[in-house]
Amino acid sequence: MEITVTVNGTPQTHDVEPRLLLVQYIREVVGLTGTNIGCDTSSCGACSLHLNGEAVKSCTVLAVQADGQDIRTIEGMAAADGTLHPMQQAFMENHGLQCGYCTPGMVMAATSLLQENPNPTEEDVRLGLEGNLCRCTGYHNIVKSVLAAASANA
Repeated sequence: MEITVTVNGTPQTHDVEPRLLLVQYIREVVGLTGTNIGCDTSSCGACSLHLNGEAVKSCTVLAVQADGQDIRTIEGMAAADGTLHPMQQAFMENHGLQCGYCTPGMVMAATSLLQENPNPTEEDVRLGLEGNLCRCTGYHNIVKSVLAAASANA
């Protein structure tokens, strides 16, 4: 099937198999590998990206379901001049990462969370990110990073 999507502001048209997952499309067809495959069961959130501005786990969406829609991946978060998105900057400054595997999905989920709730409490952040797993950090610095980004945007 032919699909046309906009990925990080760039229109993309490709022929894809109807069963191709969006995460596979982004990584293998478009060639953007910042979106990670962690579990293939929607349990970990490593594949989170923005679909029409909302964080989704791209292992739960078929590429054909995204036809005509706008996709933003972690590669599209920084400004054109390389300036990091405030959430990326907060993760860096607050060491909200260790191995980094979950970080792209966490950043995508966290930015979506702040769009819905620009002034979250610590509990709000923990609940809002519960669908994204990190096997390294214990979440303290991830929560700290999200709260710092929220404060920077206030």
